[in-house]
Parts: sequence; structure tokens; C-alpha cells
Amino acid sequence: MAKLMVDSDKYGYQSEFAAVEAYNSMVKDLVRKRFAAAGRPWREFVFGPDEAVLTKADMEAIEAQLLALGYRFTPSAMSSAIERPNAYKDAGLDNPDFSFEHEGAPTAAPDADGRELRGAGDNVVTYEKNLTGIARYVRTSDKVLEYLTKGVPPDTIAIVDDSGGTLTAPVLEGFKGVLCAGGTTRSHLAILTREYGIPCLMNSRLSGIKDGDRVEVEISARAKTGEDYAHGIDASARVWRLTKA
Repeated sequence: MAKLMVDSDKYGYQSEFAAVEAYNSMVKDLVRKRFAAAGRPWREFVFGPDEAVLTKADMEAIEAQLLALGYRFTPSAMSSAIERPNAYKDAGLDNPDFSFEHEGAPTAAPDADGRELRGAGDNVVTYEKNLTGIARYVRTSDKVLEYLTKGVPPDTIAIVDDSGGTLTAPVLEGFKGVLCAGGTTRSHLAILTREYGIPCLMNSRLSGIKDGDRVEVEISARAKTGEDYAHGIDASARVWRLTKA
């Protein structure tokens, strides 16, 4: 059966992201101009000596134009934001009182040891003991650059959005642990933390944890498996805010 051809099949997809679509449009426009100037049939233009019609300098110029217009390239975590839009409503990245307020985050009053339940997530690897450290939000390239320049603060348990691991990859080794708001234990960030031996909870639902809070992460909980996801089995590991020194 013949396939019905639509514009997206012939001319390429149209991205939902403005920066991607602008980049693609500028490339296509440059190719059209070069084709018109060549004065040859399209087949000869494509397979002839003009196959290198776009050079590295052309691509760098297009990128410079986009950056001059204010566009910024977004991290791979955009997929997580699309899947869980309510988890990524930002209250201001520079707000010292900011905290994730995820729907369904488990909370409870402090226990006798001063552990106040403030969230849960999917454990990537089971460790012998729970993890304690300082919660620090790492959600922007500026914060990553700061850590690259000055070093990751000791005992940092990073709270991140990027389940792909692209944003935090340059400083990942410096984290004592990671709490990621998206993804699963099969996401790229989960694979990276597993390889680096860094405790990590994926798909974290958090509430009321602020930058600088001392937290305990239940990495002694069993790791969540593909079988758990397939059958909707809850295997959540808990996250506590420590209210006692």
C-alpha cells in the first residue's frame, strides 16, 4: 500500500521547541540560497561537488545568530518536563526558599530521631546504610559552572531535573548522592550514577526540602526493577529532612 506523503515526510519534522525550529529553518534557508545560486538541477546539486554546501563556519554563524537573539539550548531533561509538567513549575531558581512541591510526595511529622519525612523516590542501587548529606539544587548551567570553577561543596546531595544526565555530567563525580525529579531506574542518569557508584533516587517526589537542608536518603531500600514498573509495584525509598543536629 502506498504511503501518503505529508509535508513533514518530505521536508522534515517541525519541532515544538522554538530554538530547534529556528535552527532548522536557518539551515534550510541557507541551503535554498546556495541551491538557487548554483543554477543546477537539485539532483546534481545534492550529489555533485556541492555536497559540502554547508561548512563548519556556516553552522557556527547560524549558532551565533541564535545566541545573539537570546536563544539558549535546553537540556535533555525537557523530556521529563513534558512527561511530568506539574513537577517542573519553577518558583524561581535563585529563590533561597524554593523547594519542590511534588504532588503525591509523602510527608510526616518528625520521629523521635528528628527525621521528618519529606519525599520518596525509586532507588537505583541498594547500599548497606542510608545516606546523609546536604541538599543542594543543581538545576542550571550557571550552578554547574560554579561547581566546575569552585568545586562541588562537601556532602552535596544534588537535587536535579535532568534525568538524561546532560546538565550535571561535568560535576557528577563530586556528588555524594542524587535526587532526580524525573526518569526511572533505567534512565541515563541512573546508569551514570550506578557506574560512578553514586547513590541515587529517580522519579523523586519531594516537598519542603530547601537548599542547604540536611537530609537522609533511604538507599538501603531495595532497588526498583523493570518488573516493578511493568506491574505498577510501589518500591519507594524515603527521603527525610533532619531536624536535629
